[in-house]
Amino acid sequence: MAIQAPATRPVNPRFSSGPCAKPPTFSLDALKDAALGRSHRAAIGKSKLKDAIETTREILGIPADYRIGIVPASDTGAMEMAMWSLLGQRPVEMLAWESFGSGWVTDVVKQLKLDAVVKTADYGEIVDFTTVDFDRDVVFTWNGTTSGVRLPNGDAIPADRDGLTICDATSAAFAVDLPWDKLDVVTYSWQKVLGGEAAHGMLILSPRAVERLESYTPAWPLPKIFRMTKGGKLIEGIFRGETINTPSMLAVEDYLFALDWAKSVGGLAGMIARADANTAVIGKFVAENDWIDFLAVDPAIRSNTSVCLKFSDDRIKDGAAFAKAVAKRLADEGVALDIGAYRDAPAGLRIWCGATVETSDLEALVLWLVWAFESEVTAQ
Repeated sequence: MAIQAPATRPVNPRFSSGPCAKPPTFSLDALKDAALGRSHRAAIGKSKLKDAIETTREILGIPADYRIGIVPASDTGAMEMAMWSLLGQRPVEMLAWESFGSGWVTDVVKQLKLDAVVKTADYGEIVDFTTVDFDRDVVFTWNGTTSGVRLPNGDAIPADRDGLTICDATSAAFAVDLPWDKLDVVTYSWQKVLGGEAAHGMLILSPRAVERLESYTPAWPLPKIFRMTKGGKLIEGIFRGETINTPSMLAVEDYLFALDWAKSVGGLAGMIARADANTAVIGKFVAENDWIDFLAVDPAIRSNTSVCLKFSDDRIKDGAAFAKAVAKRLADEGVALDIGAYRDAPAGLRIWCGATVETSDLEALVLWLVWAFESEVTAQ
């Protein structure tokens, strides 16, 4: 017997963890003022890039003496620039608890060939920060996009550390209140919490990171696209919108729209509240159904953006096949797109709950999750 499908459908079925759903008020008309066909070095281009930087500073509460740069190759480019330019002067400690953090470990250990201390945790867990030596340079992700975990706070990071903290915050920025005094390098990409377009990254440097750049030259050659100093001094233009390579002014316009939307919903506090409300819908759903659970068992470290779930029913014969079948059913119905677990992560579902997703769409989605689960169990 066919399981009855819910009557209510999500208005927007896009729950991908990147690129993520556009802000609810987005339309292509929002991009009509983009500086298309104009040089990014012309006055209009420089003005828009500077506006993107300073509005980012305003919303995220970034200190005035921190530099903010728009760089190529999304969050990956920003992280590579930071690691290749800053690491090597001091001992390094690498922390990883999901796929992207593991990728940074590979870069540092196998490409830069640094003798780093590596600490890892399984999917759904994080490294114990009380064991970390912050007199070393420490590299970590704040929010594990592929594992559904995040740091609860920066309390374990000492303010008087000798090393630099390099934080990949790609799916945390605009969803958590980052403790800037505990972070020396922060990177993120436009296509996550703000629902912007891909290919551009943000690189945020503390004064301590700038001091390192100006006083240390790595032992390895740096490609042009990574170079942030000239003659031993920071290239300040990079952090005023004079980008290293040509940015997409269409994507910049889209980012400016997303920033304005973030301000319209209450800025950082409003964005966090929206993500928390979305995650609460999933939390209530999990509490009411014993066949599904969070991948992150400890509520204190659960992400409020990339929410990862696992099936826990004894009737499921092949967990990976079952999860894929559920995700396919939902996609075929047009009620949830791109919610399968990341390819390297444990089998399950990954549902984006960032601020650009409407809570009402998640409330509709969870009804369809029940339908898809029961339909697939019956079909086994």
